[in-house]
Amino acid sequence: MNYRKNNSLSPELIRKYNWRIWKVLIAGIIAFAIFIIMIGFGVFGEIPSFRAIEHPKSNEATEVISEEGKVLGTYFVKNRSNVNYSEISPNVINALIATEDIRYRSHSGIDFKRTFTIFLYAITGKKQGGSTITQQLALNLFSEEGRAKNFAKRIIQKFQEWVIAIKLERNYTKEEIITMYLNTVDFGNNAYGIKSAARVYFNTTPDKLTVPQAAVLIGLQKGITRYSPTKNPERSLERRNTVMALMVKEGYITQDEFAGAKEKPLNLHFNAATTNDGIAPYFRAVLKTEVKKILEDRSINKADGTPYDLDRDGLKIYTTINYDMQVYAEEAQKEYMKTLQAQFTKSWKGRNPFKGLETLIDQGIKRSDRYKALKLEGKSDDEINTDFNTPSKLTIFTWRGNIDTLMKPIDSVKYYKLLLRNAMMAMDPKTGNIKAWVGGINFEHFKYDQVKMGKRQVGSTAKPFTYAVAIENGYSPCFEVLNEPVTISNPGSPDWTPRNSGTPLPGKITLQKGLAFSQNYIAAFLMKEVGPTAVMNEIKKMGITSDVPAVPSIALGTFDASIYDMVGAYGVFANKGAWTQPNFITKIEDKNGVVLYESKPIIKVAMNEEVAYVMTRMLRGVITGGTGSRLSYKYKINGAIGGKTGTTQNNSDGWFMAISPDLVAGVWTGCEDRAFHFTSTRDGEGANSALPIYAGFMKRVYANPNLKVTKNDFDPPTSGVNIIYDCNQYQPQEQTTTELDKKLGF
Repeated sequence: MNYRKNNSLSPELIRKYNWRIWKVLIAGIIAFAIFIIMIGFGVFGEIPSFRAIEHPKSNEATEVISEEGKVLGTYFVKNRSNVNYSEISPNVINALIATEDIRYRSHSGIDFKRTFTIFLYAITGKKQGGSTITQQLALNLFSEEGRAKNFAKRIIQKFQEWVIAIKLERNYTKEEIITMYLNTVDFGNNAYGIKSAARVYFNTTPDKLTVPQAAVLIGLQKGITRYSPTKNPERSLERRNTVMALMVKEGYITQDEFAGAKEKPLNLHFNAATTNDGIAPYFRAVLKTEVKKILEDRSINKADGTPYDLDRDGLKIYTTINYDMQVYAEEAQKEYMKTLQAQFTKSWKGRNPFKGLETLIDQGIKRSDRYKALKLEGKSDDEINTDFNTPSKLTIFTWRGNIDTLMKPIDSVKYYKLLLRNAMMAMDPKTGNIKAWVGGINFEHFKYDQVKMGKRQVGSTAKPFTYAVAIENGYSPCFEVLNEPVTISNPGSPDWTPRNSGTPLPGKITLQKGLAFSQNYIAAFLMKEVGPTAVMNEIKKMGITSDVPAVPSIALGTFDASIYDMVGAYGVFANKGAWTQPNFITKIEDKNGVVLYESKPIIKVAMNEEVAYVMTRMLRGVITGGTGSRLSYKYKINGAIGGKTGTTQNNSDGWFMAISPDLVAGVWTGCEDRAFHFTSTRDGEGANSALPIYAGFMKRVYANPNLKVTKNDFDPPTSGVNIIYDCNQYQPQEQTTTELDKKLGF
């Protein structure tokens, strides 16, 4: 019997089976096509529109930029800042392609050859990533949750990546796609994007990354924890060398280059990314609040009408801060405050600084984060008291760095009460542009800004305001006054008779000498002559925004003001009588470079130009032969600088205000509470507690010719000066002139 013949299929049956197979294949293709179309229409989850692809959502850090274009710091949820393709080293591009997607330049978003090999690798038990760089970008941009864990969801997500990848490839160049990828990828340690990663790991910029550095960063994409150079340096080194070996294979580097590079250590310059990173942290905190207010007040919103988010929307805030001056101000503070704190601590040795001030300690406890946390836990007052009197592991600030110690929390409160605080601001008087801003001693521990937010009693730095009113009213700096107590009637209050600080200069002295040596009796005499209302009005015209009551004692600075306002006010003397509003924002741009806001200077005439010039002469006298003379004889700062020291009651506050044609500055030093203070005027006076910081700052500024801060003197008014300010011009025969003549400057 012929079994072959009997078991063979007839041609009709074969055609029938073939047709069924083709129908299944065609149905499968149609079903797959419908499935892809359904994905494209968002049936299985929203697919971004072309507009969304043009403007992808990515938590991009907002950059705060100095006047020279350097980044001072960032605001972020994810520390991401974008760069252009031209700003990325070819080493990074080559390492990425060699490692992640060798056919990147030839495929159209999906590498079907690579996708097919996944199945072959799966059969052998090996794992092989199938996503192209474009697909990975699609996942980074449009999936908030990242790679799905559920298998079914991951399959759908994979096809969604295909659709988005094809859209990306159709609408962007290869350079644009790889740039977007490198700007969005997570490099660990809160570094998102290649720009942040380059700074965090190597303290450099993306365009300067070497082959080994690029290989370390690209190697992280296989596992940001497993191959972290900070957490697992051995694995990171091994992965780096693997990436470089792949670069050799693809011809991006030679075998000799690889041989030399693979023996090198990681050479990290790690700087963990936090919002406190960078310089000028106090300034950046104030700036953030101010920018939010500007955008809100002017209804400046995104295209969809929602407000800008400074932590997510990648704005660029261009500021007036000069990078070098900011560094110099911070360095000068740190340099001198170590010395001053030692003086302060020594002055209290053997004494009890807390006697009678228990209430302030209790207030300090209740303001502490520890107290608030314990309250939220429902702890009773007795339990909280026990906690504060039980030694705990604490990290405290010192000028030698943070120290981990075992200490009762109540003792840490007392420690911080006796820790001196300090702040400084410097400004160009002609433009009002703020160049340096140091709001406190350590932003990590003490967040309160003392430049703009804080207000303290200004002491003798207020005296020039009264002198200026007197000059406006016809007095000459050479007018002589008997240096003796003065009593001023104060309607509704007791008569005011101020005391002099220290031993007063004897006999008659000129107004110039009275200001130079900060003689209270002379300031009181002038206040009696011109009246508190005139002085108060002048102070307000000069930009002081805090409350200044029209009372005689404002001649000695009994009112509170911020450094921000005081520097603006002293700028009037340096700027020919014009008050220019202190400004720290140049412009604000969105992430696409569209200008959202641009600042305009606000200038008002506050005093006569001639009077302002005469005041520069008088303030220079404070430095050349008065309370500020140590600036020149001790610190050798010999530019054309005028200034005024200030010390408040009980030596609680020390001030130094300084003017020059190019720069006006103010420095304040004191404790958190005024009740804690220096025990002697020798240590607590502004000449000792504030002036040296300004000296350290200016020493550095003058040494940097690029800053163009000259030692030139103030320009006199073009119309000339009729007020006599050089008291050496008086000849003996002129001593017989009338008092009125002297007042008028004749």
